Amino acid sequence: MLRVAVVGSGPSGCYTAQGLVQQDLVPDVRIDVLDRLPCPYGLVRYGVAPDHEKIKSLQGSLRAVLEHERVSFLGNVEVGAGGLTPGRLLELYHAVVYCVGACTDRRLGVPGEDLPGSHSATGFVSWYSAHPDAPRDGFLPTARSAVVIGVGNVAVDVSRILARGAEELRPTDVPQAALGALAGSRIGEVHMVGRRGPSQAKFTTKELRELATLDNADVVVDPEELALDPGFLDPSSLPSVSRRNVEVLRSWAERPPRTGTRRTIRLRFFLRPAELLAGPDGRVAAVRFERTRPDGRGGVTGTGVFEDIEAQLVLRSVGYRGVPVPGLPFDPERGTVPHEAGRVLRDRAPSPGEYVAGWIKRGPTGVIGTNRPCAKETVNSLLTDAPALLRRNPEPDPVAALGASGLRPVRWPGWLSIERTEAELGRSLGRGPVKIPDWAGLLAAAEG
Repeated sequence: MLRVAVVGSGPSGCYTAQGLVQQDLVPDVRIDVLDRLPCPYGLVRYGVAPDHEKIKSLQGSLRAVLEHERVSFLGNVEVGAGGLTPGRLLELYHAVVYCVGACTDRRLGVPGEDLPGSHSATGFVSWYSAHPDAPRDGFLPTARSAVVIGVGNVAVDVSRILARGAEELRPTDVPQAALGALAGSRIGEVHMVGRRGPSQAKFTTKELRELATLDNADVVVDPEELALDPGFLDPSSLPSVSRRNVEVLRSWAERPPRTGTRRTIRLRFFLRPAELLAGPDGRVAAVRFERTRPDGRGGVTGTGVFEDIEAQLVLRSVGYRGVPVPGLPFDPERGTVPHEAGRVLRDRAPSPGEYVAGWIKRGPTGVIGTNRPCAKETVNSLLTDAPALLRRNPEPDPVAALGASGLRPVRWPGWLSIERTEAELGRSLGRGPVKIPDWAGLLAAAEG
């Protein structure tokens, strides 16, 4: 029997487990999928916006993997600092595949970035997704205007959630406290700002179009800013996604503004954050941007012209970044674990039994489906190495060893108990299932 630990139960972890149980080269494989959280599915549960039901339905396919007879889910198991070390995992399993994602955000590197009221978009997403590590409040109480720095899909998500009405979000699984805060929000304007032009924005056309479907929000673009982009003026040579984005933005620039809406989303381009400015109360009050212009080489250059945009809430959305797993090698420039076809490299040589897949392997690129070929490559490497791996002699009962070390894994029945508790909570509130947002509540539900 080949025993494999997969660290992380998001898409890359589940696709890795799926690849291992569906292959025929090594017929007897047992996989333990470990996760720091008591709940599975990773960013599908804690990163997909609550109003994206179609994407969230991917949990069904991931669930089928975790319910496979040769796969076991073990939540509430920390790997790294304060938990199991990579060395200890290799004592328990023939092979370990790290699918730990990229769980922090990139910094802007400008003065005032840490002022109260300035947050990462990652933290805001975690809050409305009920991640148990997220802050419970502090995002919305006094904000009248918000600035979202970045023009990718996450920036579109948080802008849309800020502009949505509470009644539109009530049918979703947004935690009750977050729903109440969003219902009481006084934000009237959301500015989504990019340092380059519309033809270089990273959002998909589907995400972009959703902004125009909100019941009580208008979307405004500045035709003069759009015209600064050569790709906007002549989109014929652009990639298809960029060309479709340009078409959508052009249609918005040409239409009259909607009247009677409660909120406005303003898409701004060619503005680079230079500084976050504090108000008299010490909280962020505005963002100072420098106007940029195309440099002719795909980038932008500053013009020395500045503009301040009022904001009591600032969300930076300029990309995710991987963090080191203590005991594993790490490339600080790329934010990934060095590897060769998924094999972890130590001192430039493959480390027997250690593998990576997903964002910690390739960086935060691609969509959910991109994890399939990424996981397949790693699985192929592991299976090629299987004859040598099987000569190792790990401890016979890894789950018992976890318990002996003081860990209290949440197994699949515990997760099902969490699901039932969230459904009961939703019924008590006259809603569908509502997520439990705290560690104590999740662990209590798992034992229920």
